Amino acid sequence: MFKSVFLKYISAFMLIYIGCMLILFSVINTQINMYSVRTKTNTLSNASLFIADTVEDDYESFLRSATVGGVNFVNYVFFNTKEISHTVDLMGANPDKILVLITDDRGNILLTGGFEGAKDFLDEVSGKKTKLPDSLISSLKKNDNDNFISDLEGLLDEDYVVYARAVHGKSDEMIGTVVTCSTRSGVNDLLQSTIKVILIATLWLLLGALVAVYIISERLVSPLRAMSRAAKEFAAGRFDVRVPTHGKDEVSELAKAFNNMASSLETNEETRRLFLANVSHDLRTPMTTISGFIDGILDGAIPEDKREYYLGIVAGEVKRLSRLVSALLDITRIQAGERKFNKTNFDICELCRQVMISSVQRIEEKELDVRFDFDSDNMFVFADEDAIHQVMYNLVDNAVKFSYNGGVFEIKVEDAQQKIKVSVFNEGQGINEEDINYIFDRFYKGDKSRGLDKSGTGLGLYISRTIIEAHGETITVESEHGSWCKFTFTLEKGKQKRKASQV
Repeated sequence: MFKSVFLKYISAFMLIYIGCMLILFSVINTQINMYSVRTKTNTLSNASLFIADTVEDDYESFLRSATVGGVNFVNYVFFNTKEISHTVDLMGANPDKILVLITDDRGNILLTGGFEGAKDFLDEVSGKKTKLPDSLISSLKKNDNDNFISDLEGLLDEDYVVYARAVHGKSDEMIGTVVTCSTRSGVNDLLQSTIKVILIATLWLLLGALVAVYIISERLVSPLRAMSRAAKEFAAGRFDVRVPTHGKDEVSELAKAFNNMASSLETNEETRRLFLANVSHDLRTPMTTISGFIDGILDGAIPEDKREYYLGIVAGEVKRLSRLVSALLDITRIQAGERKFNKTNFDICELCRQVMISSVQRIEEKELDVRFDFDSDNMFVFADEDAIHQVMYNLVDNAVKFSYNGGVFEIKVEDAQQKIKVSVFNEGQGINEEDINYIFDRFYKGDKSRGLDKSGTGLGLYISRTIIEAHGETITVESEHGSWCKFTFTLEKGKQKRKASQV
């Protein structure tokens, strides 16, 4: 199993699992990064706005209090470094360790601050680089603020979340910038923690899923393996093997269907054996009789005055062989679909009377109590008359053959709305309960001892059922063993023919 179905299942499952994990981690990484960047951007924005507003207000006060001309933003920062640094450090005292840069309008860094050691950190990272990228300055001159993720062209040691805001002078021109930066290390820590938790949970789920896949695949493969073994037994001619069934899922239904097929094969095999035995007997017996009497006549062992009598016996045996061959040919034609049915309107009551008349001699020999029960003297059906005659002959022949001497024999024709129902009833030995489900199978003979059915082939009822079903109708049997038996079939109702008016 580990080389076939289980391996395929687990390989497919692992591929799906890995794909889902990659998608999940990608989504989580994107969402956490977006959330963290959005949160940090809001924090940096508030800090930049506060510092910029404070610097702008102080710068205006500084300009009003200046006693000399030529004062600019650079002078302001130089002379107010302590006060500005206090404000900057206050905003930088944040768990995210905000780094604050204040520059002039060209991007030259005038002051750094924020978290403790921010100046030393910047000096260590950037070396002699003391200027913001020109692209950022150009952007701020067009827009008051800008936010992005960057290392500021090497000024920082890695990509930071950056928020830049322009500082405006009295005449609303840009005199400098306030840039706040925050590391993304917190994002990575959160991401790693989240992935770790999810990974541990999914590993437990994977273990449970592996066990579930193993159990499910074993439940699926076990009946299939049993069916494979049973099929090999069938190939060897042993049809008594069955597959265990459990539950009501599709595999169990398949196993049940397989067992039903096995039962049918076993029944067909048994029927085939019985048929071969019956046909062999039916062929051997008359051929032996014919051969013996012909040889006796040719050798002169049979007196001349007895030859006519024995030739009559030979003729009867030939007819018996003819019936067997005709039945076999009929079966072959039916199986090949070569037999066509020509449907016409005819009187089923009249057909029943004709079949009854053809069996009158045997009926009289058994002194049967014959009864006719017709809803009307003339009842028309739409069917193949020759085929239905064959069905009626088979049913009547069986009924007479298996009737008790002096028993009731009845043919009944009923008008059942759009159908005509025909029944053949007889009092006799009936059919065993174990035989009644197979009585219409080909080559099946309920009288296995051949005590009464000496001339039958086991094909009559099979042919009858095939003919009735070819008409789109049904044939059924009811019986009480040792008491009675009744065969019933339906036919499509035909158009009633009008009688010619008398002149």
